[in-house]
Amino acid sequence: MRVDLFDFELPPERIALRPARPRDAARMLLVPGQGALTDHAVRDLPLLLRAGDVLVFNDTRVIPAQLEGLRGEARIGATLHKRIDLRRWQAFVRNAKRLREGDRIAFPADVAAIAETGHDDGSWTLRFEGSEPVELLLERAGRMPLPPYIAGKRETDDADRSDYQTMFARKEGAVAAPTAALHFTPELVERLDIAGVGRETLTLHVGAGTFLPVKADDTAEHRMHVEWGRINAATADRLNAARAAGGRLIAVGTTSLRLLESATGEDGVIRPFEGDTAIFITPGYRFRAIDGLMTNFHLPRSTLFMLVSALMGLDRMRAAYAHAIAREYRFYSYGDASLLLP
Repeated sequence: MRVDLFDFELPPERIALRPARPRDAARMLLVPGQGALTDHAVRDLPLLLRAGDVLVFNDTRVIPAQLEGLRGEARIGATLHKRIDLRRWQAFVRNAKRLREGDRIAFPADVAAIAETGHDDGSWTLRFEGSEPVELLLERAGRMPLPPYIAGKRETDDADRSDYQTMFARKEGAVAAPTAALHFTPELVERLDIAGVGRETLTLHVGAGTFLPVKADDTAEHRMHVEWGRINAATADRLNAARAAGGRLIAVGTTSLRLLESATGEDGVIRPFEGDTAIFITPGYRFRAIDGLMTNFHLPRSTLFMLVSALMGLDRMRAAYAHAIAREYRFYSYGDASLLLP
């Protein structure tokens, strides 16, 4: 499909620079397969789901993966996006033309890395010096990797350390938050429990590639970024049982959805999964695992807007986004939510 079909105009003031407080006070647009669009708040979720439905969350934890350092006199910016092994990460690098293989980059707090290998996409493999776990080094020297549409408008600060982390975050490794789950609070989860709505977790370490623009003119020419994920056998069994009993599986975020679909066969059975996925979902895709999606509002021409258009139909999502813009919903990572129920 032509990528320009997924374009739309978004007023800059609609981009949220801070989350709603409390988190579940964010607005939420209900988009059914047919019928009217209706405006709600995230805290209305227990009234919009049914007993027996299951929300599937991503329990990845965002690491402070953005680093600023020096190679000699040259300033080098690095955003880690995929772990290779205990000491090596692949990173998108700013001012990469100043790097050569073997160069040492000095970051703050006595943290340093060697630029080992440059890649065709402009990224580099960085090997961190020393024996301390890289996660500890990043806690000392790194910043939270806010999306470019936020970081370009304000400085990252201490509030982002908690704001850009979900209440379900357990497994360190993401460099971008599974933002739909940012809206949840313990009070909302308790009300969902009372309503009989189940919840399960999986792990997909979200990479910075999620923010890369689609530069191709046709979706068939776009190369999707790779991310690592895991669904264990017990979780897969419970999800299959819930669906067999008539419950709907509602992915909380496109990251949960992409991993569920990667783990599900043509027979609709979710299986244990551990490894990389580069699944690219565009209109025409047949969904096998999920019955709905809670997600934020996405960038024009992005793979995520293509995904929601695959789920609901392009015309339906263009109408939903036009409604959200007209009603002054807040967009992107710190913005409001939509609940898509085809």
